[in-house]
Amino acid sequence: MSRTPRRYAVHLHLVGGQTERVFFPKLELFQEWYQGVVNAEGQGGFVNVPISDLEGEYLVVRPEAVIGVRVEPQFSSVDDA
Repeated sequence: MSRTPRRYAVHLHLVGGQTERVFFPKLELFQEWYQGVVNAEGQGGFVNVPISDLEGEYLVVRPEAVIGVRVEPQFSSVDDA
């Protein structure tokens, strides 16, 4: 029996060495958000990164500042710090 992830941790690796971690409840929501990042990259504007722990709160980044993305499924009910 396969397990279903409770949520997905997305690690955004940014220019300058910063790493930000945000959470998406479903992989499809991440894919939809990432499609917006890819489409906005040529426009030079900003994109909102939802911070799931805070309703209506966003991290704002330029798409070209994101140089790497790591998606990690989280199965446990307790978060690792």
